Amino acid sequence: MEKKAKKPDVRALAILGLMTALLILFSFTPIGTIPIGPLSITLNIIPIAIAAIALGPMGGLAMGCVFGLLSFLQCVGVGVPSGMGIILFDISPVLAFVQRFVPRALDGLLVGLIFRACSKGLGPKPSCFVAGFCSAFLNTLLFMSALVLLFGHTEYVQGLMDKTGSHNFLVFIVLFVGVNAVVEMVVSTLVSGFVGTALHAAKILPLKDKNKA
Repeated sequence: MEKKAKKPDVRALAILGLMTALLILFSFTPIGTIPIGPLSITLNIIPIAIAAIALGPMGGLAMGCVFGLLSFLQCVGVGVPSGMGIILFDISPVLAFVQRFVPRALDGLLVGLIFRACSKGLGPKPSCFVAGFCSAFLNTLLFMSALVLLFGHTEYVQGLMDKTGSHNFLVFIVLFVGVNAVVEMVVSTLVSGFVGTALHAAKILPLKDKNKA
């Protein structure tokens, strides 16, 4: 007997489409990006967290890739321009792409894995808050680590380090991200947690409930 072709999961596609739309809205309007100096407070990490909660690691990875691509486009003036991104693109377009894309893709993948692991011990609802926090924390950690690794030797990053008064990379990252990172973590934790909890309460999540015996 021939195997029946798997039908696409309509709910999964709907969530991917909605989160992609939010990422585009956040990236192309001031709604999702609040510039503060060379860095920006971004809300793009929230759709990544929700996708990771709803669809697991692959859903998080997909949204992370979308965010990474949109983030790179900001380096060339598409959407809300990134002052840092424009400078890094002038230094090396290839490295700028890696620095903007890879951390965001990894963020989504890791958040999905973390949510899955935490759900087994904490339950899905508390894990939504954990996923929201991790989305913001890992985004900052991976983004800044890539910045230091790929561009730490450049005059631009060295100048930023001079402004913080520290040439220790770890101290520089902490001082540089400062309030921005704290705000992102608080907002992402609360919004992602409450949205994820609401989706579970509405029995929209988890998507695979229908497969349970």
